[in-house]
Amino acid sequence: MDTKLRVVDEIALDSKLGKAFYFSSGEHRLFGWLHVPNALKSPSTGLVICNPFGFESICAHRTVRSFAEAAANIGVPSLRFDYWGTGDSPEMDADADQVREWTLDVVAAVAELKCRTGVSHVAVLGFRLGALLALQARALCSEIDALALIAPVISGRRYLREIRMARMAAATLADADPAKSARLAASMQSDPKRAETAAQPDQSGATQLEVSGFSLTAATVAALARADLNSLSAPPAAKVLIIDGTSFPVSGSWSEKLSALGVRTEYHVLPGMIEMLMTPPEFAAIPREMLATTVDWLKRISEEASKIGDSRPSNAAFTPSDTVLSLADNDGGNAVSETPVWFGRDEILFGVVSEPSDGEMHCRAVILPNAGADHHIGASRIYVSLARRWAKRGYVVLRMDLAGIGDSATRVGHAVDQVFPDEAVDDIREAVEYLRKRNGITDITIAGLCSGAYHALRAAVAGLPIQCILMINPQNYFWESGKRLDELQLAEVVRNPSLYRQHMFSITAWTRMFTGEVNVWRIVKVAIQRAQLMLESVFRDLARYLRIRLPRDLGYELELITARGVRVVFVFARGEPGVRLLKLQAGSTVRKLGDSCRVHLLDGGDHVFTRSEPRRQMENVVSEELFARI
Repeated sequence: MDTKLRVVDEIALDSKLGKAFYFSSGEHRLFGWLHVPNALKSPSTGLVICNPFGFESICAHRTVRSFAEAAANIGVPSLRFDYWGTGDSPEMDADADQVREWTLDVVAAVAELKCRTGVSHVAVLGFRLGALLALQARALCSEIDALALIAPVISGRRYLREIRMARMAAATLADADPAKSARLAASMQSDPKRAETAAQPDQSGATQLEVSGFSLTAATVAALARADLNSLSAPPAAKVLIIDGTSFPVSGSWSEKLSALGVRTEYHVLPGMIEMLMTPPEFAAIPREMLATTVDWLKRISEEASKIGDSRPSNAAFTPSDTVLSLADNDGGNAVSETPVWFGRDEILFGVVSEPSDGEMHCRAVILPNAGADHHIGASRIYVSLARRWAKRGYVVLRMDLAGIGDSATRVGHAVDQVFPDEAVDDIREAVEYLRKRNGITDITIAGLCSGAYHALRAAVAGLPIQCILMINPQNYFWESGKRLDELQLAEVVRNPSLYRQHMFSITAWTRMFTGEVNVWRIVKVAIQRAQLMLESVFRDLARYLRIRLPRDLGYELELITARGVRVVFVFARGEPGVRLLKLQAGSTVRKLGDSCRVHLLDGGDHVFTRSEPRRQMENVVSEELFARI
């Protein structure tokens, strides 16, 4: 059975065990989830989980959540959190040393876990860069008793090469799709020699790195270049679990060195690293063997700690201030507050509300549903940036997870991480009703990227009481229930029609075809469907002219929703297949609708606007369209 179409049947994947809150780390605050056991017995051991960095963190979100819930299910309270400047936490200084600050955040998380749960022993679990941070935090915090390190970054210098390699992969691909870039980078990582020769340091002299929409500052790059776990001369902790992926195990010799230092070390090589860390969330898989091995290790060290009998009752309760984040503004706009919320009939839907913190009632709101199966921060953290920007201008903005995605619960009998669930419109309807009741909202916009744009369109067609839809790079305007993401999509049918013609004269392409590397039948299906789309477009325009209503008519749907007074805005990166598909499926309707249906084409962007300058341009255009209605 396809991993992402599995039906939820385990409590660790379907329960709402977590408490979303904010806690202090130095002078700033962090967003976290505390997962506590249902049992009343005071636990002796707790777990702090350290995220990987960037796109890996987006991919691994469900895995991290599953590890936290699995720990709670065996009686170990766990805290997962967003470092400063990541996820739902506040922005950080542009020139800060992220490694140093994030290491201090880990130390703060350990203190917070002990304070809230009363545990006497703390284990820290880190993924990739998070594993390096966990080790550095142990050097500063003796209260960390054990470490679990999954695919740890042993050499910061090598990690930087891998990042440059991923950036090179993105530049190599025409559409700079981070999912494809990750797969290419993963294939290069499986060949160490290729990694060493292909990913040379940046020759431009620039020291700041940006890859897949996430940045490392110059100070961070310098700190990583100095980091090398092989230089450890003292035991980092009494007990260490190390898990490498079968695709690229690099920690074996280091684990032997830890054992020689007297560390009780367990080392495993298990499958699932690439599927967990380098595969987009809609296709990513939880590494079951890694999860089971970690839980077994955690259970054993927890039992050992419980024999000591040093646990204490929790001495800190949650207060209202724990669930509100205040963000000051230095640009003349409103200060912003953010609040994590559960909503919907059964309160299974999770989101974060950003709003002006002046206490006044505001009548305009924006709802941002998931882009793909990325959780509510959005691809490259775009939704966080937009929500805070709009809240400064007086809007209430809800970044939401549809049921089964991100941090929302999954309906019984339904699959997780479905990008186009049949119930999406119902979830958005619940969000609309929640904002109307919570804030007295009378004017609501639905905005979204990719599938989030699709859901905005479907919400408008369904007649939800909304006034505007802002669609960024939609690739589908209709979706068949039950259709799989790995099946042929119309976006592929209309993308780069000249590409196959170019390959007709390519010796390499013919060689790949004859060696079986190319799916010939898929190419034939693309050609057939493209011809069908062209003919269908002509007939649909004729039918509209004759006022004949046809099913699945995008042009008619746009006429319908604009007639209700809903403003429609499309924003595309130039070359996106959604542009071509809009022309084919809506025909001349867009032009006829005039200012009620606006289309913007932006240069330099990719599908999820991973590069900072095109992303800034996109955010400006979308914001101008939103503010134009004030």
